[in-house]
Parts: sequence; structure tokens; C-alpha cells
Amino acid sequence: MKYNNLKSLLETSSSARKYFLSLPVSLQITLHFQNRYIHSLEQLHRYAYLAQEYERHCQIADGK
Repeated sequence: MKYNNLKSLLETSSSARKYFLSLPVSLQITLHFQNRYIHSLEQLHRYAYLAQEYERHCQIADGK
């Protein structure tokens, strides 16, 4: 099911809200910046994965 944005998805879908709240707060904040681009639970999972991969690659590049 498609929603208008992340906020609408989280308000309506208990499974999306449960998944979102299981994520680290820093990732939740990052995803909030993508609010208008996330319209489904599938997209939420995808954006969360991509944000985590980006962070991991940045840490590798910084030698952490």
C-alpha cells in the first residue's frame, strides 16, 4: 500500500512504526529527512538499508 509520505506511513501502519522504532535514533533522523520520498514499508526498508550502507562506507573511507 502506498502512503503520502513517511509520516503518514508511520501513523497508519503498525508494522512500519515497529520497524522504524527498532532502528537507531540517528538512522530515524536521517530517514525523517527523506519523508516525502518514502511511501511504503518496502521503501522504508530500502532507504534504511541504503543509509546504513552509506554510513558504513563513510566509516571505511575514514579508516574507522
